[in-house]
Amino acid sequence: MTLIAKSKDKNSSQPPISLKEHIEDCLLVFDFIKSAFPKAAEVSRLGERFWGILKLAIIFHDLGKSHREFQKLLNRQPNQWKFQRHELFSIPFVEAIKELNDEVRHILKLVIAGHHKDFETLQKQLAFYHTENNFGMLPAVDEQKSFEQSFLENVTVDEVIQLLEEFDIRLSNIKPNTLEGLIRIYNKKPFTDEHSSYLQLMLLFGGLKWCDHLGSAKVTKLENLETTDFDFLEKKRLQLKKSGFDFYQHQIDCSKIFGNLILTAPTGSGKTESAILWLKSQFDHFGQGRVFYILPFTASINAMFERLGADLGKDKVGMLHGKLSNYLNNYFDDLQYSLDDKKENIDTLRSKFKSIATPLKVVTPFQLLKHLFGLKGYEQGFLEMTGAYLIFDEIHAYNPETFAQIKILLELLINKFQAKVMIMTATMPQFFLKELEQSIGAFDRVTANAQLYEYFKRHKVILKEGLLSNSLDEIKTKLKEGKKVLVVCNTVKSSQKVYKELKTAIGNNKSVLLHGSFSGVDRSVKEKNLKGEQIQLLVGTQAIEVSLDIDYDMIYTEPAPIDALIQRFGRVNRKREKGICPCYVFTQNEESDFYIYNKDIITRTLDVLQKIEKEGGVIDESLLQKTIDEVYPNWNVTDKKKFDNQYAYLKEALKLLSPLKKNKHSEEDFYKQFDGIKILPQANRTVYDEYLNTFDFISAESQKVQIRKGRFAQWKNEGFLKQDISLISNQNKLLEQRNWLTNKKYCPDLGLIADEEDPWITSEIW
Repeated sequence: MTLIAKSKDKNSSQPPISLKEHIEDCLLVFDFIKSAFPKAAEVSRLGERFWGILKLAIIFHDLGKSHREFQKLLNRQPNQWKFQRHELFSIPFVEAIKELNDEVRHILKLVIAGHHKDFETLQKQLAFYHTENNFGMLPAVDEQKSFEQSFLENVTVDEVIQLLEEFDIRLSNIKPNTLEGLIRIYNKKPFTDEHSSYLQLMLLFGGLKWCDHLGSAKVTKLENLETTDFDFLEKKRLQLKKSGFDFYQHQIDCSKIFGNLILTAPTGSGKTESAILWLKSQFDHFGQGRVFYILPFTASINAMFERLGADLGKDKVGMLHGKLSNYLNNYFDDLQYSLDDKKENIDTLRSKFKSIATPLKVVTPFQLLKHLFGLKGYEQGFLEMTGAYLIFDEIHAYNPETFAQIKILLELLINKFQAKVMIMTATMPQFFLKELEQSIGAFDRVTANAQLYEYFKRHKVILKEGLLSNSLDEIKTKLKEGKKVLVVCNTVKSSQKVYKELKTAIGNNKSVLLHGSFSGVDRSVKEKNLKGEQIQLLVGTQAIEVSLDIDYDMIYTEPAPIDALIQRFGRVNRKREKGICPCYVFTQNEESDFYIYNKDIITRTLDVLQKIEKEGGVIDESLLQKTIDEVYPNWNVTDKKKFDNQYAYLKEALKLLSPLKKNKHSEEDFYKQFDGIKILPQANRTVYDEYLNTFDFISAESQKVQIRKGRFAQWKNEGFLKQDISLISNQNKLLEQRNWLTNKKYCPDLGLIADEEDPWITSEIW
């Protein structure tokens, strides 16, 4: 009888997958992993032996499926398997490998035993069969038998031996022993970072999981970045030289750095090219490693994904963020796929991006930080980050807690996992920069030269007394003159009020409002419209500061901290083709602004802007660092406390992070930091249900709006939210989809209006 590893799909004519075929599929992935993560051997401290041990783990991990009752289960025959753990029946074969020393054999047994269930779950399942005299008792037909008895009576050892000989492995004297000491003892004293075999266990387990996962998915190729993928850089340089130009000096300097780097250069000065030039240098010098291009906001990630995909090739670039499904939904909508094809393509790409299939990923930091908190699959995450190249852009944008987590991540990956990092910034407070310098250790610094900063003079600050909302007539005049005007408010409410007034000057087809209180589908439409040339007016909140590649003639903005204003100014005269453009900053805030921004920081910002205005108003980007340091001379007390507390907590939590185990408490702590809950506006309910009835769940989800947890609690108490159930008919069954419904007004033009409500519609109407 041929041993099988996977049952035949009920709806497929394909035969079951044999155990030999599954091992071969996993070994194919193993070859790719060995090529993609060469630093894993050195990081594990096993040297080249690492690969031999991982190969053994792959060959042996599913041998327990040879149990007769499990084979019956896979063949859909009556059986007495009763939820036993097949991976445990693989362990006696590992114990029979004579060439391994005791420590490596123990690690191999742990890796194989835990490759489906974490050890706490495994112990709970085994406790179900626990008696006073036996650990891991497994049920037979009419009595409980010990693991040793069950193995001897049911596992087809001879067939396994024949199978292993096909992989040039010969075993003899296979004798099962009690498993009491394996799982229970590890749970009592798991490997932590102080254990000599900690990294070996972490990386071997991560490697086996990837091989098993991708082998089961029949993945036949993992992409690597190759030298030829960077050829586009030389083509760009040749094109520049034909026009009498060249790469900027800081870009050339970045191409000569081997190792960690901090780049300071003005916004719009080709920092992305600088990063790819640095990256090519690392690949030439250090070899293969996965690349993570880290950005804080969804829209900038989407744009960078498209840009790098065009340069490096679509198969080489992936992305991950919380709204990935929504992006892919819009992408396949544009390609006019049928619903079924669209779902299949979304699932395929999402799985690809979540795996190690693409060598470069554009991500939020949280896609990496989650591994520090021990979320499911974190061992695979650490393998993927081994020998990685991390590029951080817009690193100033994170709150103190997230910044503390990033510092811990950098320390860990650089010191233990041989990662290299490049940090890019236009401006950053010195105390902030000092924390980064401490975290990355040895590094080079590249700064754009004085001539470039002179060339990048493009903005003139003009302070205007009073509130922005009192100067709308002046803005209307500029719009009627044909100017492209950017207006930035600090709150959604203020932006909605300003937009309603200003759009009367030019009409809806030439104006866009953008803030965080739109549904996913409406925000996507607006971002798409902004790529066209017809939009003359953009009114927004801080959501536009670093998220969009847009170019306007002038800006009118409410007062905000200096770093936020610099980002806003960066959306004006972006291509430096308009001379010196005006940046109007109002001196008076709405009271609600101070729930968002620190009042003292805004006061200091206005003071330094006043100095600049007295000296002519033109912003000298080479002096922006000095300006930033005047506004932010040091941490404020509250932020420093948040930073220190998070840093100390995570530093201690990492000491408890153990392979094969999950930490429920730290997982909860990770998710606590996301201050958002999705709700469904009553106005979108009909469209939402239409999508649900076609099982287009992603499009349905895109009808929702995200609000802060505090606002959610407030609206719930005030009766503006209620739980609601949508019913979906599926093969004569009714499925329930539960949501929080709000009667706050919503329209695609303005978004969710916090201080206006519609009457509740009774559910019978739906």
